[in-house]
Amino acid sequence: MLFLVGQALELYRVGFVTQLDNLIYDARLELTMPRGLERRIVVVDIDEKSLAELGHWPWSRNLMAELLDKLFERQRVALVAFDVVWAEHDSSSGIDALDRLARDLPQMRPAYARLRPGLDFDGRFAAAMKGRPVVLGYYFNSEARAVRVNAIPKRVLPAGSFAGRRAAFHHWQGYTGNLPAYLESAASAGHITQLPDSDGVLRRLPLIVEFDGEYYEAFSLAVFRTLLARSLGAPPALEPGFKDDALETLQLGPFEIPVDENAATLIPYRRKASFEYVSAADVLKERVPPGSLAGKIVVVGATASTLGDTRSTPVDNALPGVEVHANMLAGLLDQDFKRRPWYTIGAELVLLLIGGTLFALLIPMLSALWATLAVAAGTALIVAFNVTVWQQGGLVLPLASSLLMVLALYTMNMAYGYFVESRSKRQFAELFGQYVPPELVRQMARDPRRYNMAPKSAELTILFSDVRGFTGISEALSPEALREFINDYLTTMSEIIRGRHRGTLDKYIGDAIMAFWGAPIEEPQHARRALLAALDMQQAVGALNERFAARGWPRLAIGVGINSGTVRVGDMGSKLRRAYTAMGDAVNVASRLEGRTKHYGVGILVGESTRQRVEDVAFREIDRIKVKGKDEAIAIYEPLGLAAGLEAQSQEELRIWAQALRAYRSRNWDLAEVNLHNLQRLAPGCMLYAMYAERIRSARATPMTADWEPVTVFDEK
Repeated sequence: MLFLVGQALELYRVGFVTQLDNLIYDARLELTMPRGLERRIVVVDIDEKSLAELGHWPWSRNLMAELLDKLFERQRVALVAFDVVWAEHDSSSGIDALDRLARDLPQMRPAYARLRPGLDFDGRFAAAMKGRPVVLGYYFNSEARAVRVNAIPKRVLPAGSFAGRRAAFHHWQGYTGNLPAYLESAASAGHITQLPDSDGVLRRLPLIVEFDGEYYEAFSLAVFRTLLARSLGAPPALEPGFKDDALETLQLGPFEIPVDENAATLIPYRRKASFEYVSAADVLKERVPPGSLAGKIVVVGATASTLGDTRSTPVDNALPGVEVHANMLAGLLDQDFKRRPWYTIGAELVLLLIGGTLFALLIPMLSALWATLAVAAGTALIVAFNVTVWQQGGLVLPLASSLLMVLALYTMNMAYGYFVESRSKRQFAELFGQYVPPELVRQMARDPRRYNMAPKSAELTILFSDVRGFTGISEALSPEALREFINDYLTTMSEIIRGRHRGTLDKYIGDAIMAFWGAPIEEPQHARRALLAALDMQQAVGALNERFAARGWPRLAIGVGINSGTVRVGDMGSKLRRAYTAMGDAVNVASRLEGRTKHYGVGILVGESTRQRVEDVAFREIDRIKVKGKDEAIAIYEPLGLAAGLEAQSQEELRIWAQALRAYRSRNWDLAEVNLHNLQRLAPGCMLYAMYAERIRSARATPMTADWEPVTVFDEK
């Protein structure tokens, strides 16, 4: 009970208790959230249909200016808010190149001066915003090397507004804002920065954030204040509300918004399909009847899967980010918020102490049956009280600690003793010790209930490595020397995988190694650990070759294939022999990728799913391929090392290679050859560049069909 009291007093945070409270909150929200269509807010959607009709994103600012004109003039909307950051200059009209020509050719300047305004799409977009209720978004960045890009709006609260008060703000290092011309023309702007909970689910939104000691408002709050300005003549002032020096509310004229100590409020989510979506293409092509959006608040955002703007929320694991802002705005309009004020800590503490003492005294006096009934009744009363406070008072009281307290007291009094549990741990260690490294067994034995040998689906990263030309090596060495050669190699690689990077060694297949990360112990960074292990393995080959050369042994070279995905992992096999192993499509792809390393002349190949899971490693895209057994093409990459340590020459080589690859895939053979020639000068003897140069020569000699795709098909394993 004291353990849970510490959690309630926030002396420490216990992950699973917090997670359980989050799940309970989600369940209550799901049961009580509003139904029906919210008719005041419309999402103008940058969807797949719009991208297909209007081209890839980002669109020309000239087109966005046209969108604004149609929304305000043809549809007569009340306000337009962009869940988009306009951080880059639009040169799609060719204005930059013409500006340079005008500087070099004085004779064309007069004519160009007359034409230039029509080519200035940035100016056209800014002019379309001028004098209209348009709100922009921007975001803050907390990375150590964050930069400050473009401009952000003026602060809403000055430095010192929370001095001496109980308020805690996340520290931001930089921001990405909109072009200054856009910010000057827009009515307002708000940050779209979001802070998910520890489980990655977005439940709260910081309405105020601190940057360089000053305070800035959220996107939805900026929209709400801009709406109020239409009736009040100016956006109402924002004032923090304190109780006993603790931040509790934000005052906005006659409106009061409940917040926590981080100036964040719980997002009042509505059910899915609560908002009307209109395709941006339909607005621009005038397929939406005139005036059908009159008086409505328009939020422009993206749901196209290729743009990846989704959030994990209590409503949906992949809710469009624009709908998060729409939900928050609807809550501001209705003033409908749940509160989690600081004094809920006291309420939880009282409930734990009174309830815990009562159950601790009562349960030992009852039989097993009556104790079970008493616990069930007590649990029902606790839940009923919590739900009543939620429904009638709008308060969010923690529930997990109380439920866990009842469960813990009941469990202890039902004789779940120390000896039974310790015996189960010993049995567990004996069972799992056959399959996984001892260090992992020790960690798993601390909580054996979380692990078992039964096959299950899990997301893993799988690594295959193999010695190239091993047949020739074996023929060049005596049996005794070959044994020492392979033992030295396997020991070195195994220590890297298991000791340095905590991987699970699945098996040795002759000179080949199979390993994986993510089971039996879950590892959120499984893809990163596998990649770093592969890079260390390649580096260790150099040290091995020095030792082998001193003994007159052949040189060693290895290929490594890595892929991530959902597989079946567990105790599998026959009645005669079983093993803890992984099986599935992701495993097969990892094996195929190892086999392709020699073809491309690289040491490591990783699949696209692994590449997407690692952000701080530099990659070179190698090709798009179809491996044997798969109909869909996948992108494959070569990891080059940690991005922070990449040399300038390597960065330049990567840049040129990206240009060459784009040109090759678009059949621009001339541009591709120029870039490949430059690459071969930077890296003479690179097999990859020579291979692509040969592909281009073949393409020139053999005309391509209209349905040609830049995909390499491998029929062999």
